Amino acid sequence: MESAEIRRRWLRFFEERGHTVVPSASLIADDPTLLLVNAGMVPFKPLFLGEVKPPYKTATSVQKCVRTPDIEEVGKTTRHGTFFQMCGNFSFGDYFKEGAIKYAWELLTSSQADGGYGLDPERLWITVYLEDDEAERIWHEVIGVPKERIQRLGKKENYWSMGVPGPCGPCSEINYDRGPEFGVEGGPAVNDERYVEIWNLVFMQYERGAGTGKEDFEILGELPSKNIDTGLGLERLAMILQDVQNMYETDTLRVVIDKATELTGVRYGATHESDVSLRVVADHIRTSTMLIGDGVTPGNEGRGYVLRRIMRRAIRNMRLLGASGLVVGELLDVVIKTMGQQYPELLEDRRRIETVALAEEAAFVKTLKAGTNILDTAVTDTKATGSTVLPGDKAFLLHDTWGFPIDLTLEMAAEQGLSVDEDGFRRLMKEQRERAKADAQAKKSGHADLSAYREVADKSGATEFTGYGATEGESSVVGLLVNGVPAPAAHEGDEVEVVLDRTPFYAEGGGQLADTGRIKLDSGAVVEVRDVQQPVPGVTVHKGVVQVGEVVLGSAAYATIDVTRRRAIARAHSATHLTHQALRDALGPTAAQAGSENSPGRFRFDFGSPTAVPGTVLTDVEQKINDVLARELDVHAEVMSMDEAKKQGAIAEFGEKYGDRVRVVTIGDFSKELCGGTHVHNTAQLGLVKLLGESSIGSGVRRVEALVGVDAYRFLAREHTVVSQLTELVKGRPEELPEKISGVLAKLKDAEKEIEKFRAEKVLQAAAGLAEGAKDVRGVALVAAQVPDGTSADDLRKLVLDVRGRIQGRPAVVALFSVANGRPVTVIATNEAVRERGVKAGDLVRTAAKTLGGGGGGKPDVAQGGGQNPAAVPEAIEAVERLVAEAA
Repeated sequence: MESAEIRRRWLRFFEERGHTVVPSASLIADDPTLLLVNAGMVPFKPLFLGEVKPPYKTATSVQKCVRTPDIEEVGKTTRHGTFFQMCGNFSFGDYFKEGAIKYAWELLTSSQADGGYGLDPERLWITVYLEDDEAERIWHEVIGVPKERIQRLGKKENYWSMGVPGPCGPCSEINYDRGPEFGVEGGPAVNDERYVEIWNLVFMQYERGAGTGKEDFEILGELPSKNIDTGLGLERLAMILQDVQNMYETDTLRVVIDKATELTGVRYGATHESDVSLRVVADHIRTSTMLIGDGVTPGNEGRGYVLRRIMRRAIRNMRLLGASGLVVGELLDVVIKTMGQQYPELLEDRRRIETVALAEEAAFVKTLKAGTNILDTAVTDTKATGSTVLPGDKAFLLHDTWGFPIDLTLEMAAEQGLSVDEDGFRRLMKEQRERAKADAQAKKSGHADLSAYREVADKSGATEFTGYGATEGESSVVGLLVNGVPAPAAHEGDEVEVVLDRTPFYAEGGGQLADTGRIKLDSGAVVEVRDVQQPVPGVTVHKGVVQVGEVVLGSAAYATIDVTRRRAIARAHSATHLTHQALRDALGPTAAQAGSENSPGRFRFDFGSPTAVPGTVLTDVEQKINDVLARELDVHAEVMSMDEAKKQGAIAEFGEKYGDRVRVVTIGDFSKELCGGTHVHNTAQLGLVKLLGESSIGSGVRRVEALVGVDAYRFLAREHTVVSQLTELVKGRPEELPEKISGVLAKLKDAEKEIEKFRAEKVLQAAAGLAEGAKDVRGVALVAAQVPDGTSADDLRKLVLDVRGRIQGRPAVVALFSVANGRPVTVIATNEAVRERGVKAGDLVRTAAKTLGGGGGGKPDVAQGGGQNPAAVPEAIEAVERLVAEAA
């Protein structure tokens, strides 16, 4: 049975039994504590925590998941992988243990002809929590599983919680006996390789308190509403139904291995080492495809780093297998064809996915060469200190700047006889990730405990947003925090977070910046609102400072936004939609949105493109946008089902999470996008859009920045003033400026060349005198001197080589120093006769540069260095002379 059929049967089974089918959420987690969705229940987490009221009593999904903590183990074992699909069924206060157990048994053991998976009931073993008598009774008395195939395990194996205070409960796992060829008998308590877990049923019936680890926490009591969360690993079930040894031999991964084998000529099963590389390629290429499909682009932080790391591991392993050319395109094609059966959006978005992936491959091929040079220098410096351990910060630099996976650094360092300070590297990586997470979470919650916002949601419900039609209105203070802590009142000067029952303030989201304004209470107190966020779904938090009076929880209030700012942002947001559509028209669907920011009077828009956008194309895009403004198209918003929005061709905005009902913003016949932001009513209100230019912000991602309305006019007015001044200076018309300025620059360049030639000749005139003044140091002709300040490193090098060439018939060392731009520089050269005595230019430069407060290096015949202390030049000259005397 193919994986796609396993997925179809799962969803059909539960849909026929009244469950709402919930499409897989994006792999981009809508949770500040997660980079990526790593479990099937993650999209349902707000429902289980009570942050959002469940819109259904029962649900089912097949969720895409990515886990990377054990990425180094991928391929080494056949059980580790980064991407997997979790089939889940969920109950929110509806059926409980008996219902979940019956459903699981029916689906697994019903014949394939009847829509089930057709597993042999005699090969299924059950585990339950030690104290869960009820689950054991149901399995034995209701389902009929013999007691000898039901095993009780402890909290570590069969108890679930989120790791924080909240819902928890016992688990029951269904395991499949793969047979004696996979190990000794005795059930899952003895051998989890033979008795492989395929389905975990979580019975959420208790509330847990604080604690650490999987076992050290207190059970506070029963939940008022008992819930079900189950998860079946699709890949594990596929392994059983397709009768293969491991998940890498299932249909969606084996085809990638076969393609890698075709490209490299290395047969799967030939050696353990090559099998590891083939498995890494298969897993990582599939994961990369799914991540790019959900909008992740390669980068050096967060999700982008995860993608970059796994892509580069895949590319490197293909090279270890013998591939020499570009290979990602062909591997990607296999994944898209295979996974596209389950996720048709991969087929629709093929061009964009390929564009991002191929650009990353091309960048990494170049990076390998540049990064290798950096690593070689780091290895040389490390050995020079007598150490055998490459510092962690060097490894981190290779990762952060050049995108080197740590395992690549480890391998290349080992080839040079060095180990790597992995602890130091991982510490720096952890610090970087924690900073990124802390920044993102602080932006949302201001460091406050999220439970405070959840309490507000529980007591008062979601904040009603009135801002689409109003810019001010009456409301009540239903939540108040002072310095991140809930409080009954706040006083003048306090930094506060105010939650209203209804608000015209737009909370930052969808690329649109938050509104600012004022909240005035009936007591006369005034809060200046500086930012608005939604730290938990449905709760709008107004952050600001109490300007006057005392703010009291429960007070009546009147909220007013800064209308001028709102209108400027709305113009920018509508202009972003127009730019998005115009770019797609010009470049094709690969120019999909990859991020945006709409601020007063200006916006930036990120989109996919493998190369820079030509200036002529950008000019055409700008012209098209302004033509639309002149057409005075109406802008309107409508709420509809997601299916209807798709039928109408609406484009989804990057990074947004959508429900069953979505808001679609339509601009005449030109643009249609899913969007929750605020917009103008007619394109004429934008006035003018001026694109300032575009640039690269990452592999395969470009950024356009632009001005809108009055800001665009002011920019053009300044440009016009500059043009007028230039035409006056060059005595020509505006259209003649490029030619005339080019002429002036050409003359300036010619003059600089003449000056450079004169300076070089003057420097070289000193060569004869320096050579004649060579000092004899134990039979070595030494020229060690400081030349006039301002002599560049290039000129100094030419002079050193000239002087060395003038000293014939005896060992010679030439060491010249100069001070350029306030910093000392030295170039040292040796001839073959002195090198035979063991005198090397690189050794001399390191000594001199160290004296100057810097560093340097080079080859035995010529080396260069520099430092920070110009006053130390005489001392450096003496140091060189001493070293020559000792070596000679």
